[in-house]
Amino acid sequence: MSFLDSLSLGFGLVAHWQSLAALFCGIVVGVFAGAIPGISATMAVALTLPFTFALPPIYGILLLLGVYKGGIFGGSIPAILIKTPGTPASSATVLDGYPMAEQGKAGKALGMALYASCTADLISNLALILFAGWLASFALSFGPPEFFTLILFSLTIIAGVSGASLLKGLISACLGLLLATVGLDLVYGTERFVFGDPNLMGGLNFIAVLIGLFAIPEIISFIWNPDDSHDKVRSLGQHHVTFAEYKRSFKTIVRGSLIGVFLGSIPGIGAAPSAFLSYSEARRNSPRKANFGKGEIEGVAAAEAGNNGVAGATLIPLLALGVPGDVITAIIIGAFMIHGLQPGPMMFMTNADIIYALFIGLMVSSVLLLLVGSVAIRLFRFIADIPRSLLFPSVLVLCVFGVYAVNNSVFDVVVMFLMGWLGYFMLRVRMPAAPFLIAFILGPLLEDNFRQAMLMSGGNFEILFRGPITWFFWTVSVISIVALVRNELRERRSRFAEEPA
Repeated sequence: MSFLDSLSLGFGLVAHWQSLAALFCGIVVGVFAGAIPGISATMAVALTLPFTFALPPIYGILLLLGVYKGGIFGGSIPAILIKTPGTPASSATVLDGYPMAEQGKAGKALGMALYASCTADLISNLALILFAGWLASFALSFGPPEFFTLILFSLTIIAGVSGASLLKGLISACLGLLLATVGLDLVYGTERFVFGDPNLMGGLNFIAVLIGLFAIPEIISFIWNPDDSHDKVRSLGQHHVTFAEYKRSFKTIVRGSLIGVFLGSIPGIGAAPSAFLSYSEARRNSPRKANFGKGEIEGVAAAEAGNNGVAGATLIPLLALGVPGDVITAIIIGAFMIHGLQPGPMMFMTNADIIYALFIGLMVSSVLLLLVGSVAIRLFRFIADIPRSLLFPSVLVLCVFGVYAVNNSVFDVVVMFLMGWLGYFMLRVRMPAAPFLIAFILGPLLEDNFRQAMLMSGGNFEILFRGPITWFFWTVSVISIVALVRNELRERRSRFAEEPA
């Protein structure tokens, strides 16, 4: 079958109203599921999977892809409005999205989140279509040493989200690394900080930590001092992003999208590290870097571009190699197999029409995401008009429900509240929560890949310098650290010069 024949058949599969309806319904379900704290995109896709069993293959897969893409964007809505990331991927959106909401610019932040998400999604889909084979083969060249140096470089972004005090940011990161070690050692299976409690053997639940760090401290703060925040009802404000603002952030969006494509094509990295790395690079290169963390619209654009850039790219190893790029695509590969399809190189020969139908459907999904997202913003914007005395109890119920629903575990709810008190303490002493979260995410990946590399080499550290990829990441890590130290010294000298004698 020729390329044009396969393309024509693929277009025919997508052109049916049932295909578009499946994609549309998936995006709607994903956006609303992502907007509920604790109901991650992964959980939404998993819950939708049984509904695809009776559907034709293309309809079922498009439904799941719609839920995936909608869920990634939907998490930004509560992140901006109530400082509660709907999904782990939207954690970085809180950093500037919520301050914008407090300034009465929630609508503008939501609008930029939507436009950045759709642009990044489109770029990611184009990368999948044009470079699937090459990027998949490149991703195969990553082993434990390459992963270790990549994650080491990613940890340098901690300084970029540490706020005014690098020391407090590093202390926060160390706390995150410490708590990330709780559970069973993946190499030898030994217990670490478990204290005989079987609930801790699997480590601390990421959703519980995430919601505890960001949402619960705001609720505690309100309960502690209700008079301080009673009148801080956040209006939607200007809800239109001007073309000038989008144009100003376009370079950041493209950069974040490419970061997402690169990290998404490497199995196992995920959207949250991509969002933080995109945010850090945007702050590093922006002339308004001092405004990041205080309500900078470019920061929202960077975070959303980073996490949505991953969405299409995770399908690259799935379609080209039959290897899932993350947890969500691992669920989607199950849908392929249920319908008798085996993703991989042979699928481009045996089921090319379905491959091209998916490509066309993914491009359509970017347009549908823009339409559904615009309506969702108008619906969810009313959250900003609810007095906090009514809003926070509702948020607390959603947080408890979302955390409990992940593993049906009361212990996870307890962890959420404990992390909430830790987050409240950090809020009072002005210690940033973002470095804690980054270290908590990347710490286990760093340790596991380092130890695997050492097992491969018999303890020889030379394996960490075994090829051009490792040398590249060592080089950019050193450059990044030197630049950070130089900027920190320059800012200290500037502050010292401004102080009165």
